[in-house]
Amino acid sequence: MVSRSFDGEYIARTIEKLGFTAVRGSSSRGGAVALLGLKSQLEQGNPVVFTIDGPRGPKYVAKPGPVLLSRASALPMAAFYVALSDAWVLKTWDALMIPKPFSKALVRFSAKLRVPVDAGEAQMAEFQGQLQAALERVTQFAEENVAKVGSSEFPILKM
Repeated sequence: MVSRSFDGEYIARTIEKLGFTAVRGSSSRGGAVALLGLKSQLEQGNPVVFTIDGPRGPKYVAKPGPVLLSRASALPMAAFYVALSDAWVLKTWDALMIPKPFSKALVRFSAKLRVPVDAGEAQMAEFQGQLQAALERVTQFAEENVAKVGSSEFPILKM
């Protein structure tokens, strides 16, 4: 799910060039329709990804969309973060980063969380808290270790 904002347009074009489908919407505009679009993508066997802090933030604070989709689809969710060693940082609310040439990146994924289809409001809030905690852990790890990319601890993968 990608916001309908200007930044979202850049992100949508980028992920479409990588072969993915951008489902446009956010917590403030078109969220329900976008969630249905993401559920449809999952039913077709395609993975889906959120920029989970939404179009207005606050930065790095998870919105409820992934938790709702996990419950509706009966599929697990996970948080991830991409840290960059060298980037241009835009003056946007989320400090959008664009990697500079030859920048190194470290991607960190959390363990999967599966929301039961019968989860009530209290459980949904608990899972959102778990997703938030997972996002904080992967962000901290990636930021603390991106400088080690290319070392024996984090060798560069050639594709």
